[in-house]
Amino acid sequence: MLSNFSSIPAKDRVIVALDCGREEALALGDALSGKATWVKVGMTLYYAEGPAIIKEFKDRGFKVFLDLKFHDIPHQVKGAARSATASGADMITTHTIGGIPMMQAAQRGAEEGARIAGNDVPATLGITVLTSMDAETLAKTGVERPLVEQVREMAAQAREAGISGVVASPQEAAMLREVLGPDAFIVTPGVRPAGADLGDQSRVATPAKAFANGASHIVVGRPITKAEDPVAAFDAIAAELDV
Repeated sequence: MLSNFSSIPAKDRVIVALDCGREEALALGDALSGKATWVKVGMTLYYAEGPAIIKEFKDRGFKVFLDLKFHDIPHQVKGAARSATASGADMITTHTIGGIPMMQAAQRGAEEGARIAGNDVPATLGITVLTSMDAETLAKTGVERPLVEQVREMAAQAREAGISGVVASPQEAAMLREVLGPDAFIVTPGVRPAGADLGDQSRVATPAKAFANGASHIVVGRPITKAEDPVAAFDAIAAELDV
């Protein structure tokens, strides 16, 4: 099943993960301005700088994926999603394992935050199984389903909750596109150009393969941000996607 995101240039669906300090993150943002459309602000950067860092990237013209992976009782998650949206985030995450009521609360919070701030409602994503986890690691948490089946079930629950889509490995993207349909966001970390160091990722694919599998967006961090020339690294990925 084809994705309805295919009309958007692939390079504009590459999210650059800025898991570093403020000065380095802003320097990378300035270097990639006019090339990258999206940046990801995760826990490392957000917990150090707070909502102000989102505004700094929005002022530079970026869309911001705020990846804080909310997981708490529905009341708390609703408030967190409301605050994240009011700060200007264009995409937010919650753990699907928190259950359908919690994901529904995240959606309500995002909608409330958008009304308060006069912003568009962000994409609301459910984390299925972290891309750093393999089958053995998942089994040790007490989950008895095979890893792929766990991803499928969590995605089905995200769909039932009415959120925008999921985060999963690129290896599961094709299956998820069939489960979720052409309109769903399927955001895939664990993306590594051919020959790149895998770091702490277990379930990976190249950027081109991730999109071919049905991803709406891919997240690429260290292969760009830790490259000797981050702009050249981004351009190389963009060139691969244009083939």
